[in-house]
Amino acid sequence: MKTTLTTQSLSDTRASLREANAALNRLYPGASSRRQPIHVVYGGAHLFKADTASKLAEVALRSLEEYAPDARTLARALGLAEEGTLAETVHARVGDKLRREAVEDYRIDFEDGYGHRPDAEEDGHAVAVAEELARGLERGSLPPFVGIRIKSFSEELLPRAVRTLDLFLSALVEKTGGRLPPHFVVTLPKVTLREQVAALDSVLGQLEAGLGLERGGVKVELMVETPQSLFDLKGTLALPLLVAAANGRCTGAHFGAYDYTAACDITASCQHLLHPSCDFARQVMQVSLAGTEVHLSDGATTAMPVGPHKAPKGGTLTPAQREENRAAVHRAWRLHADNVRQALTNGFYQGWDLHPAQLPVRYASVYAFFLEGLDAASRRLRAFMDKAAQATRLGDVFDDAATGQGLLNFFLRGIACGALTEDEARAAGLSLDELRTRSFLKILEGRRGS
Repeated sequence: MKTTLTTQSLSDTRASLREANAALNRLYPGASSRRQPIHVVYGGAHLFKADTASKLAEVALRSLEEYAPDARTLARALGLAEEGTLAETVHARVGDKLRREAVEDYRIDFEDGYGHRPDAEEDGHAVAVAEELARGLERGSLPPFVGIRIKSFSEELLPRAVRTLDLFLSALVEKTGGRLPPHFVVTLPKVTLREQVAALDSVLGQLEAGLGLERGGVKVELMVETPQSLFDLKGTLALPLLVAAANGRCTGAHFGAYDYTAACDITASCQHLLHPSCDFARQVMQVSLAGTEVHLSDGATTAMPVGPHKAPKGGTLTPAQREENRAAVHRAWRLHADNVRQALTNGFYQGWDLHPAQLPVRYASVYAFFLEGLDAASRRLRAFMDKAAQATRLGDVFDDAATGQGLLNFFLRGIACGALTEDEARAAGLSLDELRTRSFLKILEGRRGS
């Protein structure tokens, strides 16, 4: 067959494109293979103890046993299908998760959950928290992910934020002999300028050098709580620049819905996770950071699943009071479940939790999301793989090559969060070795070469 272009004539074009493609791949390496917890629990620094995670687990399990002792009750409270095996499977897996690892991520909060206190008091808490964290590290009682949220780097709060960070890290390193907890992060709230992020990187670099820690070993998360976190004065997307200013430290961007909506002049009665302004902010976060290995996290449901009645000392609640408590908890659970479901639908796989009684709902909602889609995803992926990634139609669903990685991601996410088992993924025609590649393209190449 006759062609006009030659390899030689295309050499300059290919060389320049190769350089550009390499640069793009460095900026956008793709979804991270790091485990992402499905939630982060925030708690005031003054309350943190080495055994906080286990105490939260006890409360979470009690709330499940009291307000959803069986699968049907849980399904009815959260709006899940009561018939079939879904509710039974979800209820069983939630109970197992709460007994095994109820808290995946915990943030020791020196900001909104702590408030403004006398300097001497915050100094004392910074050191005490470090000692408790060191004790938890030694005992193995910490959750898999943990960190602290300091105050913002605004002009007024910068000295306090830096001093707390310095006191905390200095005491922690002294107590642990230079060890940091696995997946430890520092969360910077209310970011408005890239210079604030650069300043945090500089402060951490100085602390690492002074304490003998590896340069860049302390990772950071950025809170998206202001319009300036999304766009700068020139109308440029700000979030990629904020992440870049962290100099390789940034592992996550967390959405703060209530500060953000307040900054947008939305009244308190209308501030909630399903407000359209929150959808816009989350979509900008996704567009800004897709493919960068920076994990995204949604905000919190502020309706607490707590009943209005407490039993008097030595007494019990009346049946009417118990029913009122149950109804109040179930209302809060349903709102939380709806928020989690909306976040998952929009591609946010992590979110804040503020109370241990929210944890059963977090897990139940995430597990149900993946289990409900398991059969359809399995059939589509199996059909697609059997056709060697040629476009297929299964029923009224058309799949092309772009769908392959999305289907694979469904199983990767489902397994990582505990919703799906490896056996359930293998039923879709995937081997464990193929799953570990995390790449649909590599799976296809491996099958073609076998």
